[in-house]
Amino acid sequence: MAQRYLYIVDHYVPFPQSEYGGLWNVIAENDSECFDLIVAQDDNEDYRQHYTHLKENINKSRTFAIMDEQESRVIEEFIT
Repeated sequence: MAQRYLYIVDHYVPFPQSEYGGLWNVIAENDSECFDLIVAQDDNEDYRQHYTHLKENINKSRTFAIMDEQESRVIEEFIT
């Protein structure tokens, strides 16, 4: 199994869609997979216009190597 990372992605979405945005915890092999997993799980169409910022936020996110085998997935999301 490939090396995976825990991404803690702070994704701000401005008012009026949200006042704060949210926080995504994702296990992924790389930034691209992290982005794809978030997009696949995100059911709020109003946030889609902010996906360019999401890519930037993934690049800036705190990332930690996972020591044991884990499948790629969104672990948790907190969206306001």
